[in-house]
Amino acid sequence: MTDRIWNFSAGPAVLPVEVLEEARDSLLSLGTTGIGIMEHSHRGKAFLKVYAETEALVRQVGGVPDNYKVLFLQGGASLQFSMIPMNFLSAGETADFLVTGSWAEKAMQGAAAYGTPHAACSSKDRNYCYLPKTISYSPQPKYVHYTSNNTIFGTQWRSEPERPAGVPLICDASSDIYSRPIDVSQYGMIYAGAQKNLGPSGVTLVIIREDLVAAGAKDIPVMLQYRTYAENESMYNTPPTFGIFIMGLVLKWIQKQGGLPAMAERNERKAGKLYQYLDQSALFRATADADSRSLMNVTFVTGKDDVDARFCAEATKAGFDGLKGHRSVGGMRASIYNAFPEAGVDALVEFLKAFEAKQ
Repeated sequence: MTDRIWNFSAGPAVLPVEVLEEARDSLLSLGTTGIGIMEHSHRGKAFLKVYAETEALVRQVGGVPDNYKVLFLQGGASLQFSMIPMNFLSAGETADFLVTGSWAEKAMQGAAAYGTPHAACSSKDRNYCYLPKTISYSPQPKYVHYTSNNTIFGTQWRSEPERPAGVPLICDASSDIYSRPIDVSQYGMIYAGAQKNLGPSGVTLVIIREDLVAAGAKDIPVMLQYRTYAENESMYNTPPTFGIFIMGLVLKWIQKQGGLPAMAERNERKAGKLYQYLDQSALFRATADADSRSLMNVTFVTGKDDVDARFCAEATKAGFDGLKGHRSVGGMRASIYNAFPEAGVDALVEFLKAFEAKQ
C-alpha cells in the first residue's frame, strides 16, 4: 500500500482512515450479505437499514429537531443556489444575502432568475478577508441566506447572524457542517455538500423545517421540489447510496471522538496552532482578519508570488498536498476539516519554520 501523505485539499477532502478501511471491506460485501455496498438495491433491506441508520445519526449527532426533514440530494450545494429560490422566491419578492465570498455571490446570482436578490452586506471591498459588522436587511425578505464558512477566503461565521424576526435563515454550511454544535432550530434550512466534513462528493445533505417543505412551489419540476424528497425518504429516484453509507460511517466516527463538542475543541486546537505560528512569522501572514478567521480553511501568503510558488513546490515534494491557494486568490490554503489529523498540522508548522529559516 502506498504511504498516505498530508492531504490539505479543500474538497473532496481527507476522510478518517477507519472509515476508509470499513468502506474498502464493504465494497466486496456489506456485512455478510455477499453483495458490495455499491451493488445493493436502494429498495433492498440491506440498504434501507443503512439509510435509516444514517438519517438517525444525522439527527442524533447534530441535534436535529423532529419538525425538520433530513434529505439526501444530488447536484452539490451549487444546485441549491437555484433550487432554493425556485421553491421559495417569486417575481416581486426579495431574498437577502450576506455576501462574504464567491459561493455567497453564486447563491445570490442564482436567486436573480426567480425574484429580487438583495445584498444585505458585503466584504468584497477587501477581497472578502473579513465578515461585515453591519447588515442592512430589506423591508420584507422571504428568507436570509448566508455561507457559514468561506472556503476560498478563509473566513467563518462563529455564530448565526442576527436577522429580522420570523424570517427563515438558510445556510450553506458545505465547508463547516458538523464541525461544532449549532442550534438547528435557529434555521429554516441548512444544506451542505458532503465532500469536506461528512463524506465523498456526490451527496448533498439538506436539513429543512417541515413548514418550508410544505410552502415550496408546486409549479416547478418534481425533481426540484423539496416535498418530493421529503415524501419519498429521498428515494423518488435512486439516491447516492455509497455517499449515504460513507456519511453514516463518518457520523459514527464523530460520535466516537466525543461528538460535536469534541470536534469543536479539536478544530479550535488545530487551527490555533497554525494561526499562532503565522501571527509571529516574519515571512508568512494569514490573509483573513483575526476576528473573522476560519477554523476549516487557513489562508496565508508571503506577499511575493515567486516565494509562494516555491513554497508550494517544496511542500509538495515533502509530502504536503493541496496547499496551493484557490486560483482566484493565489497564496496558500491549508484545509483542516474534521478528519484532518492534528499531527499533520504539527508537521506543517515545522515545515513552515524550516522554509522560513532558509529565506
